[in-house]
Amino acid sequence: MAAPRNERFAAEAAQAGFADWSALCCAAVEFELERVLPAGEGSLARLQSAMRYAVLGGGKRVRPLLAYAAGDLAGAERPVLDTVAASVELIHAYSLVHDDLPCMDDDVLRRGRPTVHVAYDEATALLVGDALHALAFEVLAGLGQPRPGIDAAFACPAATMVAELARAAGSFGMAGGQAIDLAAVGGTLDRAGIEEMHRRKTGAMLAVSVRLGWLAGHSVHVAPQDDLAALERYGAAIGLAFQVVDDILDVEGDAATLGKTAGKDQANGKPTYVSALGLEPARAFAAQLHAEALEALEPFGPAALRLRQVADLIVLRRS
Repeated sequence: MAAPRNERFAAEAAQAGFADWSALCCAAVEFELERVLPAGEGSLARLQSAMRYAVLGGGKRVRPLLAYAAGDLAGAERPVLDTVAASVELIHAYSLVHDDLPCMDDDVLRRGRPTVHVAYDEATALLVGDALHALAFEVLAGLGQPRPGIDAAFACPAATMVAELARAAGSFGMAGGQAIDLAAVGGTLDRAGIEEMHRRKTGAMLAVSVRLGWLAGHSVHVAPQDDLAALERYGAAIGLAFQVVDDILDVEGDAATLGKTAGKDQANGKPTYVSALGLEPARAFAAQLHAEALEALEPFGPAALRLRQVADLIVLRRS
């Protein structure tokens, strides 16, 4: 996987406004994903082309943006952040492929295109998710190998970062939240139950994107603990806010805007913040979480501008 990195993104992003900064970060992670994904040749061509179909050329790349924003605050090396951003996006892409399967949400549209099991087949989609999950950890573990342009003194040990990502993706995080979600279909959850589901299913991966970005600029043994605690409060608030806004958009949005089937949660009888609280209280809760996220960043002052801007993007988005 040795290939030159497109380092112009880092230099340009530092001077850019938010729209340009986010576009440059998305271009950088796209470049990295293109680099690490297998080419799709020979006997593995179908599987590997389906992996590329699932990952490349679409999505908001919110998790990479959080990693870049936290990493820039921590002074992380850009090649390290490219690796972190790619790893969290690979986990996210795998989760979407599996979420869309008939045994899960049974959806046919994702990012404005047919879902992987529709474009290919169900068995291939299952293997795509498995392979992307494995690739994410292979990519992140590569940070433990010496590479040109990376100052090892400022990089968090790869094993620590792999463990952080694994916990966020596993039964205590995303997978556990999905299990709660599936068990609740057709039933009811109180507000506390919905919050637990969302903090695990969606919030854990968003929060770990912030944490990994920050740790990319600090050895875990010397990272300022007060700063890390503030960023964890930010990540927890913005991770939950993302899903509250998703619940609102599922009611208010349409497939053309969202790039996925609208109204799916209500049709499937899934508990959401809108079904539990009502539309306006859900909006108010999203605003409260937004305020909590911004408050958590106050100790960093102007240096946390990018994290503030990503919080705005998450809460004020329309898709």
